[in-house]
Amino acid sequence: MHAAAEVPLAAGQGTLQSVLHPAGADAAVIGQFAWVLFGAGAVILLAVMALLLASLRRHARPLPARAWILGAGVAFPVVVLSALLVWSTWRSAELRPQTSNGAMALSVTARMWWWDVRYAGPGGGPEIAAANEIHIPVGQDVYVGLNSADVIHSLWVPALAGKRDTIPGRVTGLRLRADKPGIYRGQCAEYCGAQHARMALHVVALAQPDYDAWLARQARPAVQPADELALRGRAVFLEQRCQSCHTIRGVAESAQLGPDLTHVGSRMQIGAGTLINHRGTLAGWIADPQAIKPGVFMPPASGIDGASLRALAAYLEQLK
Repeated sequence: MHAAAEVPLAAGQGTLQSVLHPAGADAAVIGQFAWVLFGAGAVILLAVMALLLASLRRHARPLPARAWILGAGVAFPVVVLSALLVWSTWRSAELRPQTSNGAMALSVTARMWWWDVRYAGPGGGPEIAAANEIHIPVGQDVYVGLNSADVIHSLWVPALAGKRDTIPGRVTGLRLRADKPGIYRGQCAEYCGAQHARMALHVVALAQPDYDAWLARQARPAVQPADELALRGRAVFLEQRCQSCHTIRGVAESAQLGPDLTHVGSRMQIGAGTLINHRGTLAGWIADPQAIKPGVFMPPASGIDGASLRALAAYLEQLK
């Protein structure tokens, strides 16, 4: 699934981040709200334009001011808004409660400017850490426990559900469900600083057997370097003290400041949706992340030669 999914993303043709293309029950209800509001707005706009044209006629007779005030200023908004209130209240009742009851649970911590994703290990094993991607099984309710490590953020995956704020010191929740396999782009929807616009997240919905296989792979420690270049890259990782911020299970396991890199090579993008993930972009990101995403907390690499940089990128690329 992942290899096939990389093709549209690499070509810039990933699933639309749009409320008008729902892939879940809640998103379908929210999509209806959008269409009704668009339609009502279009009808009102046409009516206003028609009145404007009528007023420009040479022999047009304007209505008395009181008629305009009572008709357009009182009666019209009361009727329209009351109808919308009744309809929206009825449709809102079909939105599912944001509860973890009967749902698979995982947690997401919003950070400036990336998403820290945590899963319960299969079979009661250790917790699994990932970043900027949420993998879920198709047709199953998933409760995402949300919190923030710094400022207020907001998680919104328009094709699957509404948005929910992440608030420091509090845990909120968002219930997701994908009715079909696919990749659904999400975004931080609450301004959170200089790189707010580059704080994306992808939800990857997989058939249950594919999801189970993916989770089992993620539970394993980092793969051993496959060749001399990658072996040198692991040594560079330690020499440059990357383990001060990043964990690679089986290599360095104590840091939590930056994303867990145990399986970074399996992710579609790096920098929270900023770059497609491959050896070249990994090298560029390591060399100077500030040039790509100014303000991120990762400093530029210093004192690393080109050969070591290429080796480190090769090592990270094969961590799948």
